[in-house]
Amino acid sequence: MNKINRKTFLEELSLLTGASLLAGPTSAALRKKSKMKLGMVTYLWGKDWDVPTLIQNCTTAGIAGAELRVEHAHKVMPDLSAAERQEVKKRFADSPVKLVGLGTNEQYDYPDPERLRKSIERTKEFIRLSADVGGSGVKVKPNQLHKDVPVEKTLEQIGRSLDELAKYAADFGQQLRLEVHGNETQELPNIKTIMDHAPNKNATVCWNSNKQDLNGNGLEYNFNLVKNRLGDTCHVREFNDPTYPYQQFLDLLAKANYKGWVLLECHTNPADKIASLIAQRQLFEKMTA
Repeated sequence: MNKINRKTFLEELSLLTGASLLAGPTSAALRKKSKMKLGMVTYLWGKDWDVPTLIQNCTTAGIAGAELRVEHAHKVMPDLSAAERQEVKKRFADSPVKLVGLGTNEQYDYPDPERLRKSIERTKEFIRLSADVGGSGVKVKPNQLHKDVPVEKTLEQIGRSLDELAKYAADFGQQLRLEVHGNETQELPNIKTIMDHAPNKNATVCWNSNKQDLNGNGLEYNFNLVKNRLGDTCHVREFNDPTYPYQQFLDLLAKANYKGWVLLECHTNPADKIASLIAQRQLFEKMTA
């Protein structure tokens, strides 16, 4: 019996030793590589670039996608002809840079019903434009509350507008993306309330990396309020900005298995923007490794 027990013990010890040697490499091999992609918003750094220049600079910097802010030098606006829209689409399709979508200033908080309807119809024009040029969605804003209107009424109005537009956008293969924006509307509890009034799943949230994200119970709590409604785009400032916990935010995205675009919406004004884009890309790669 002693010999049998000793033999069994040695066999089990051998198996355990082998398992421990394999545990490290096996665990590492099982870790999923982040599916997040880095792109840019042409809010400031790309505002003066036409489409060919934008594509060339993104290619040089290794930036894989771009959200085009409307009314900037790229001139991708609803007044483009069918041929011009095809030209924009072809330029991106023939390059390594993805046209992520259009960033608009359309908002749905207006107390005036006529202004509200006008903004909704204008958004539909941008949705059709994005589809024509090869984008995947349109970014819009909640923007603000109004002192003479109950808060809940404004939040509900924004949500109902989003719901209508989300249904419309789906018919064109486009996603509707609500930027976390505006003096009080950017508070995440308010964004959640807006989205509760927009049950259509094609109405999504575009995280915007505001300092208000840290209010109340903090970043993780506020992130969890809307993580199930995140769309294909998130906006960030420079990753080396010490005033925002970008490593924590990227970790939260990774934990949520986020597969969308993290878009640089940088607010500084460096002389060499291509070199700065490269530096930000390298930071992103390090922080998501």
